[in-house]
Amino acid sequence: MKKIGIITSGGDSPGMNACLRAVVRTASVENISVIGFYHGYEGLIDNDYIELSSDKVANIIHRGGTILKTARSNRFMTDEGMKQAVQTLNSHNLDGFIVIGGDGSFKGALELSKQHHVKTIGCPGTIDNDLVGTDFTIGYDTAINTVVEAVDKIRDTAESHDRVFVVEVMGRDAGLIALRSAIACGAEAILIPERKGDLKLLLEKKKTWRLTKKSRIIIVAEGDENGGAIGIGNLLKKEWPEFDIRISILGHIQRGGNPTCMERVNASLMGYHAVKALQNNHTNEMIGIVNKKVCYTPFQNAIKHIDELNPEMLSILDILSA
Repeated sequence: MKKIGIITSGGDSPGMNACLRAVVRTASVENISVIGFYHGYEGLIDNDYIELSSDKVANIIHRGGTILKTARSNRFMTDEGMKQAVQTLNSHNLDGFIVIGGDGSFKGALELSKQHHVKTIGCPGTIDNDLVGTDFTIGYDTAINTVVEAVDKIRDTAESHDRVFVVEVMGRDAGLIALRSAIACGAEAILIPERKGDLKLLLEKKKTWRLTKKSRIIIVAEGDENGGAIGIGNLLKKEWPEFDIRISILGHIQRGGNPTCMERVNASLMGYHAVKALQNNHTNEMIGIVNKKVCYTPFQNAIKHIDELNPEMLSILDILSA
């Protein structure tokens, strides 16, 4: 193996730079050259690239976002866009290709493999943690820590004014950010895409809340069936007129910021093993870490959405929020 390409694709996530750094430096030790394409598959189509060396990835392990930029490419979904991407891969004589991204990025890699046989490995870069085959995706730990820090601050003003805060977190299709951060910040309830009838449960739960509670935090995943925090907040204002109800949408602050220690270590492990996997002839597989051990999951299995959350975690939230 002499040359590999790499992209960061889809939504950005803290830790992508740490993973990229690990790929480049591991490859350098193995005398493998690396070229990075800007803006994900868009850069692959346009042949917009940079030659990466150890010095080019210095001082990026602590930085959020991605120095290669990222994008969601509609052109890549067309026959012409795919053809141009294949031409780019051919022109560089790549022996391997690494994709740091989420399920959409891996679906793209699978489609690309049908027309080009370069060995391809994925590193799971998404804050949603909704890929099968890894306990933590790159970006998830930082995102939930960002949520907890923000909600802790919201709790201060909620306590001061005896308010109910409905806080929206990211999670269009998955409630994993909502669930883990809700437990960590002591939220009273969550509403998530995976569980139907959450609103009814919330309205019933009010009857069991201690009267001495001075504040109440409700975490809502943006993909909840009831319209997110705004929909829930407006409905609760009608249902609970006795409460002072406020709405807070955390938005894209969850994507940014310096990656946590755990994030940097996991991302570095994945980047290192991505190169090793290519050297050992793995292809169309995602690098993951399960029970602290590195594992490989075929793309077609990794991109299956996690439809059920850990029932024990849901039970813990219900018990501890009483």
